[in-house]
Amino acid sequence: MTAVYAGILLDRPRLMAIVNVTPDSFSDGGERLDPAQAIDDGLRFVSEGADIVDVGGESTRPGSRPTPPEEELRRVLPVVAALARQKVVVSIDTRRAAVARACLDAGARIVNDVSALRDDPELLLLAARTGTAVVLMHRRGRSEEMYEGAAYGDVVEDVRRFLLERALACETAGIARERIALDPGIGFGKSVSENLALIAGAGRLAEAGYPVVVGSSRKGFIGKLTGLAEPRDRDPASVWLAVEATRRRAAIVRVHDIAATRQALAVSTAMR
Repeated sequence: MTAVYAGILLDRPRLMAIVNVTPDSFSDGGERLDPAQAIDDGLRFVSEGADIVDVGGESTRPGSRPTPPEEELRRVLPVVAALARQKVVVSIDTRRAAVARACLDAGARIVNDVSALRDDPELLLLAARTGTAVVLMHRRGRSEEMYEGAAYGDVVEDVRRFLLERALACETAGIARERIALDPGIGFGKSVSENLALIAGAGRLAEAGYPVVVGSSRKGFIGKLTGLAEPRDRDPASVWLAVEATRRRAAIVRVHDIAATRQALAVSTAMR
């Protein structure tokens, strides 16, 4: 039987569009400080084929500083509410229960947490109580720290073990298994080779039975591989990696360029 996640049938690879409402995100910081622009972009991404729109109000790029919760909420809530009113499947990218609570009340269906529901213990309880879907991501260190360097034996197995432990903690707290997706955290404290190994090893993570989310779009390791300093110039490589992730059984890819990725996935799916 084909799995369903957050009301979405996972009968083909699904697209999660990135809408950052921040001044300092690594790729598109400052572009959507006007909520109207963020809302328009979110609706455009849906028209181009996005299945989920992921709205974030705090940058998680290396070296970024924490955003005050009230500022994060001020940035994201109008965008989440407007998109939800248009029946968009909205994911709120946050580590904080207070932000998630307000966004869920406004119609968000997914909580996407880079800390795998660890940074704010109340967020785990909130997700269990409300029955929301969650994305649990692996992250080594915090955004405000420098966490480069090797720290793994077998990076795929180490990340897999961590995520399965977090999934078990969520299920123990009352979050239904079918509401949990796992994200290996491409770019979060991993080297170039480790990021590539995690994309190649997505199938090992998928074997556990949870939907796998992969977000490699425009990230710094692509720049190191290609010599491209400008994140936007990395879109062709990002599209290729999204297709490769789905070939390795990722159920959802989190991307900036929805239209190009949708085309590439349509051809890849037809070839398979």
